[in-house]
Amino acid sequence: MLESKVLIIGAGPSGITASIYLKRSNIPFILLEKYMVGGKLSLTSSIENYPGFKQEDGVQLALKMQDQLNYNNIEVTYDEIVSLKKEGNYFFLKGKEDNYKGEFVIVASGTKEKRLFLNHEDKYLGHGISFCAICDGALYKNKEVAIVGGGNSALEEALYLSSICQKVYIVHRRDKFKADAQLVSKVKQKANIKLFTPYVIINYIGDKHLSGIEIENVETKQKEKILVVGLFMYIGLEPNAKFIEEDIILEDGFIKTDMNMESSINNLFAVGDIKVKTLRQVVTATNDGAIAATIIKKRLEE
Repeated sequence: MLESKVLIIGAGPSGITASIYLKRSNIPFILLEKYMVGGKLSLTSSIENYPGFKQEDGVQLALKMQDQLNYNNIEVTYDEIVSLKKEGNYFFLKGKEDNYKGEFVIVASGTKEKRLFLNHEDKYLGHGISFCAICDGALYKNKEVAIVGGGNSALEEALYLSSICQKVYIVHRRDKFKADAQLVSKVKQKANIKLFTPYVIINYIGDKHLSGIEIENVETKQKEKILVVGLFMYIGLEPNAKFIEEDIILEDGFIKTDMNMESSINNLFAVGDIKVKTLRQVVTATNDGAIAATIIKKRLEE
């Protein structure tokens, strides 16, 4: 079992920021990550609203954060946490690789993508259905693909795919998009992007690999078939908080915190996308991590 004052679950922007603040305060911690440094930032094609960067590739920004971890001599422990319990004044985490003990925990475990869960969906996962355009987009170069969703992520990735794919169809269940007006304008100006609103996907077409989707107009119930070899889902996010085996206050699965980023459990903090918040962006995630680390520093000094 590995022990430290603070355990950080997740090395996305919020977890990275917390670790930098703790390191500069000489507070021992373990930074845990199950996949890759940067979290969903590493799966984002373009960042245009982070101060100091006019436009930055998500992967490149994640690599810069990794460089900053290296500069501060911060190591990342790769493990997936499957259980979190509190006994007395200590937290005990169970990972797939090791177990951990700490006085404070910062949960920065983020979210995972929602699915449609239509018939035979599992069959096409990895065989036409994807959740990451920047990861898999190159597989569909000069081919026709579809995106389902109407938020910033859906439209940002549609723009990215339009630069490498022959045609991109956006299927959204409402007439209006949730995305920023500037993004919507850019999408509408792209000649190889076609919008289907208000439509929903009702069926998948294909044998071993996806070859098309059947969609239905929400208002008229008119059905259409679109021949595509790839479908990218951007229909929302689910919190990664199921590993917490404590009576913690949640809201729709997300962790509720006070202004100090502390949850209903003493010394258990939540930062970034996992917590209840109005805006889930890189800039708000770094804010959360800085606050949580600062509060922990103050408590240790007391």
